[in-house]
Amino acid sequence: MRIVILDGGTITQNDLSWASLEKMGQLEVHSRTPQEQITATIGDAPAVFLSKCRMTAEVMDACPGLKFIGTLATGYDNVDIDAARKRGIAVCNIPAYSTDAVAQHTFALLLEITNQVGLHNQAVQDGEWSRSADFCMMKSPILQLAGRSIGIIGYGNIGRRVGAIAEAFGMQVFVYSRNPEEAVTADVVTLHCPVTAENRGFVNRQFFSRMKDGAILLNTARGALISEPDLAEALCSGKLAAAGVDVLNGEPPAPGHPLFGIPNLFITPHIAWASREARSTICEVSAQNLKSFLEGGRLNRVDL
Repeated sequence: MRIVILDGGTITQNDLSWASLEKMGQLEVHSRTPQEQITATIGDAPAVFLSKCRMTAEVMDACPGLKFIGTLATGYDNVDIDAARKRGIAVCNIPAYSTDAVAQHTFALLLEITNQVGLHNQAVQDGEWSRSADFCMMKSPILQLAGRSIGIIGYGNIGRRVGAIAEAFGMQVFVYSRNPEEAVTADVVTLHCPVTAENRGFVNRQFFSRMKDGAILLNTARGALISEPDLAEALCSGKLAAAGVDVLNGEPPAPGHPLFGIPNLFITPHIAWASREARSTICEVSAQNLKSFLEGGRLNRVDL
């Protein structure tokens, strides 16, 4: 059986392999595939895996031998599920693989904002501590999380894990779905919800006006949840003390992106999900999903 991975480079990087899938057939791995080349790349393969490539009805029709689509992620909005269902094509995802990784990265962003480790390390390397008259040297105020509140928007696996970590820090947790006003006006607001037609860009000027002055915003979910011009305005005006985001609306961003160069905004390049452990889970569960399908099972099917 021919198995095609359209864009697996971000999953394995240089430290993992697709060994489990290789045992199941003739595996063909592409680090990335341009959208216009997807049909030709799949060809007559009955099984295909994809990360960010879009699987449209047109692609399915052009590849009539296709029987199985495996997403290399939890989300599957890049696959036309209705089209797959009508054509009898199974679609599987990788549920909850990144819960710990994303929750950890959420706090990495928050702690960078509150403790400014990078700033202080650079000051030490530049010799500022050596020139200091005192035993300690603070380049910026350090904020304590204990006693502060955090509002969590999106209370699935990741949101619940973030809440548990926040409580361990001594923070008061407010869940948006239970108490929207308390969540929006918390000291820290963190996004962990999927993008839908209804909530796209909902974190905008009106949303920021409801937030507490000097609050912190975190986004390790999806860039399209935030109106980026409005975020820039809220940060530059001082309405927000800071923000930390791992995702942008359009990735990779073009040079000169409007959020670049804002000193109280911390941006990482969509890596919250990408711990080695999480990526290894993707590799292993992908093989389990295909094996289950071939044996008549329904493991992680999302088209049913």
